[in-house]
Amino acid sequence: MPSPTQRALARVPDRLRPFLVRHRRLVKFLMVGGTCFVLTTVVNLELKFTVLQDKPVVALTVATVIATVVSYVLNRRWAFRAGGRQREVLLFVLVSVVAIGVNDVPLAISRYLLDLREPFVSPFVQEVADFLSGMVVGTFVAMLFRFWAMQRWVFTRLADRPAAAPVLVRTGTPEPGYAAPDMPRDVP
Repeated sequence: MPSPTQRALARVPDRLRPFLVRHRRLVKFLMVGGTCFVLTTVVNLELKFTVLQDKPVVALTVATVIATVVSYVLNRRWAFRAGGRQREVLLFVLVSVVAIGVNDVPLAISRYLLDLREPFVSPFVQEVADFLSGMVVGTFVAMLFRFWAMQRWVFTRLADRPAAAPVLVRTGTPEPGYAAPDMPRDVP
């Protein structure tokens, strides 16, 4: 029975498949990040328009903390496939605290340094500026930092293990005169 990753790779065009397999950790990290981006956006907007109406930076921070917990579980279990260690958890928390600060800085600059808030701008401009600065710019910069820091300091056990050579299997029945492309069988 093929894994979900194998089934997804079978749908990818042949010319892209080797690139995705070679950079599978980055692809998985980005998929986890995309999931957590959606979670952060939903929680942030919910908090911002209900209980934390006058505190957009706090709403973004709370939403980012919730998504960070989900990110830890998904990255540890799937993207980086590392076993839990106390040192790993401590380093993840430290990296995440820095990343949450990095994520909040563009929103704080937008709101309080550039005054992109009511009454200086319309409510619509304020919300667009908040989304672009906090959710887009802040998340992108924090994502770059997190990927680098997670590989460098947190999920280091993978670097200790020797890389296993992938087993290749045919992805489909070849037509006469056509050789079907190979795909790694065990893509973690």
